[in-house]
Amino acid sequence: MSKFILHTKETADDLAKPLLENSLKSFGMIPNLHAVMAEAPTLLEAYQVVDNLFKRTSLSNDEQTVVWQTINIEHQCRYCVPAHTAIANMMGVGDHISDALRNKTPLPDKLEALREFTLKIIRQRGRIEEADLRSFFEAGYTKQNAFEVILGLSQKVMSNYVNHISETPVDLPFKSFSWQPSE
Repeated sequence: MSKFILHTKETADDLAKPLLENSLKSFGMIPNLHAVMAEAPTLLEAYQVVDNLFKRTSLSNDEQTVVWQTINIEHQCRYCVPAHTAIANMMGVGDHISDALRNKTPLPDKLEALREFTLKIIRQRGRIEEADLRSFFEAGYTKQNAFEVILGLSQKVMSNYVNHISETPVDLPFKSFSWQPSE
């Protein structure tokens, strides 16, 4: 497989430079994912826009983490699972939630319903049965939330697939949260 460049503000295309500056301001560093995505500035821009939009959804920090990590784990993304574990910590998400997601053990009821719904969206490619929607709504979620899960999935498809193709190395601040798929 070809080596992908971890771009810096010095090596990146002019269109990617301000996007990498955004990353630096947000994280205090340029995460390797963003450095790799800078190869295609429009992809990095789309990723940053969708990330900001997903953070503005009606889903709580715990719920956003459930959506992100459920997708990361289902896609077996060795970069995003540790990165989002660190991000969850920064967002104030409890370790019990991160641990349950990473270990595929049960979450508190409403969050488990969100994980199950997210998995069905992924595995059934959006073809959700009426009974699945009913269960999701009975757990306390809304039609808006169902669509917000799809927004989160669109973000994670970009990052997970880029990481698979480029074999993005995990950043030093995320290494303590390293993760390997169980299957």
